[in-house]
Amino acid sequence: MISIIVPAHNESSVIARLLGQWVSNAASDQIGVVVVCNGCTDDTANVARRFGSPVQVVETDTARKTHALNIGDQISGVFPRMYADADIVLTLDAIQALARRLEKGDVLAVAPTADIDLTDCSWLVRKYYAIWSRLPSSCEGIGGSGVYFLSEAGRRRFGQFPDVVADDIYVRLQFKAEERETLPHVKSKVFPARSISKLIAVRSRAYAGVFEITRRFPELSVNRSETNNRTLIRLFRELRLWPGLLIYCYVNIRARFRAVRSSNVQAAVWQRDDTSRRTLSAGSPS
Repeated sequence: MISIIVPAHNESSVIARLLGQWVSNAASDQIGVVVVCNGCTDDTANVARRFGSPVQVVETDTARKTHALNIGDQISGVFPRMYADADIVLTLDAIQALARRLEKGDVLAVAPTADIDLTDCSWLVRKYYAIWSRLPSSCEGIGGSGVYFLSEAGRRRFGQFPDVVADDIYVRLQFKAEERETLPHVKSKVFPARSISKLIAVRSRAYAGVFEITRRFPELSVNRSETNNRTLIRLFRELRLWPGLLIYCYVNIRARFRAVRSSNVQAAVWQRDDTSRRTLSAGSPS
């Protein structure tokens, strides 16, 4: 049995897209899903309940992702355990591939590679991701794919999820590079912000999360991944990439500046992007 925890805050427009990938599959009896609706003011819980077994729905008034993750952990006693954002798409075949990788026992955490869906994105956002796809960070699934999978030994690496903005980065830094792995052949579909202004807002939240963890958990810095700096410098040697590089640098400079200025970060809702949460009928339960 595979345990899956999905924290969901006002995700009624997309939760069916995710759950429909799993419940409609013949192998759905191999998973147990806990959807933790945290601080929802929409129909997320009811949409999730329509899928019946194997989806268990829990509601809490506290609109905090890490609070929802801790509730999910309390309910689920099964490993391996997957934590997934509600606004991605991940097939059951991909989940099984990730679980099989953990079963080998030589790594404690695995994740898929992010497959960025640029449908309806502006030209500027497309140029941004054309550069992002060439950088080392694009190959890091824990923190980019919306999914991470932990073995029982991996989950014992830390206690409760602390109240932080970037739970995925906190989790990734619990493990040395050789203890975690991103599978290049396993994909999760990620829907980015559609406009450059929304992308800057999302990136500012990401920077705020990194700054927070650096400040509160400096001991974890030893497990940081390779930075993008050397690759960016090398890419500037190709003149044809300059438009995308300038956009990429502009977005991140603006986002970093906004994150530095931010003094009150709300983990659950701060700088949330709704442009990427497109309502789809596919996958909805009958």
